[in-house]
Amino acid sequence: MTERPYVLLSCAISVDGCLDAPGPQRLILSGKADLDRVDEERAQADAIMVGAGTIRRDDPRLLIRAPERQAARAAAGLPEHPAGVTITASGDLDPGARFFHGPVGLQRLVYCPAPLAPRLENMLNGHAQVIPVAPPARLGAVLTDLTRRGVHRLLVEGGAELGRQFLADGLVDELELAVAPFFVGDPAAPRFAGPATYPHGPGRPMRLAEVRRLDGIVLLKYLLGDGDGQGAGGGEGEPGEGAEATGADWRWLRRAIELSRRCPPSPAAFAVGAVVVAGDGSVLATGYSREGSPQDHAEEAALAKLDPADPRLAGATLYSSLEPCRFRASRPRPCAELIIEAGLRRVVIAWLEPPLFATGGGAGLLREAGVNVVQIPGLAAEARAVNAAVLGEAAAGP
Repeated sequence: MTERPYVLLSCAISVDGCLDAPGPQRLILSGKADLDRVDEERAQADAIMVGAGTIRRDDPRLLIRAPERQAARAAAGLPEHPAGVTITASGDLDPGARFFHGPVGLQRLVYCPAPLAPRLENMLNGHAQVIPVAPPARLGAVLTDLTRRGVHRLLVEGGAELGRQFLADGLVDELELAVAPFFVGDPAAPRFAGPATYPHGPGRPMRLAEVRRLDGIVLLKYLLGDGDGQGAGGGEGEPGEGAEATGADWRWLRRAIELSRRCPPSPAAFAVGAVVVAGDGSVLATGYSREGSPQDHAEEAALAKLDPADPRLAGATLYSSLEPCRFRASRPRPCAELIIEAGLRRVVIAWLEPPLFATGGGAGLLREAGVNVVQIPGLAAEARAVNAAVLGEAAAGP
């Protein structure tokens, strides 16, 4: 499989599956709590994609609203706002749209069939980078190009046709549906996931990962893994690697690797991400190295957000892009001990800690305590690549 970003498709819909109402007036489907949820998803994304129709109808800015989230991205060495991406087959775009105007340095990418590129470049006059693709403009080719540009996590916010194409082409890793408590009932209203042949049809269900109440709406989060270890990002390693790992394990470990890219840079410490997932697939906590202070380890940061008495911990899995430490100089308790103390019985990692800053051995200590430790070597290269500057070029491979 060609390498591509991790794709999260986020939509707000009515109970009867409408994305909007017909007519010129936009239908409000979500409230303050859900808008904050979307803002957090934007803050974790490298890029946000919408269709050209969404730009024409909704005129979105696609910026992060919360100043503290902008500041956190800047502290991690990221642009304050993710790149904005759209794809157009007709070139029907308004250069005055808010999508093309924002803070200095804001990156905007427009993919279009090659014959349209010269006209679009002239029309947009430097407000976006126009990227020609061979007609017809396939989403797979766009995602491959985004990966080359450093986009590892892509948030797709709509609209109806773009979402349908992503789902029908099997290019969505995570689906979030915010369901508003009312019906639209108009056959002319644009609908989520129109008629198509979908990979997750009858007999191949998505996995329900989370159900959350956000004021008056319900958030449904699905993982679209098949449970066979297949997913975004390329090959899954040689047969036998991660023999105890499921498709969900691959995806959650990739999420931990994505979090590691948010770590503030350090020449003397690894960049690590961690996710704690309950047995029902809901996320209990996330963390990454140096999240709150220069001494924070990823697993430590995630566990600090949890109530030690939470009964879900006994059935939860901790995903870490690097083997939890057994020895550390910065704080009295290494992460392996914190995991054991928390009562977690399962840990999934991408690669073992190299003896660069401390002796490894965290996986061994966990196993001695009865914790089931699963390594997925097929993701080691991705986790190590985040630490290439610390490891040196010669050590950046798997």
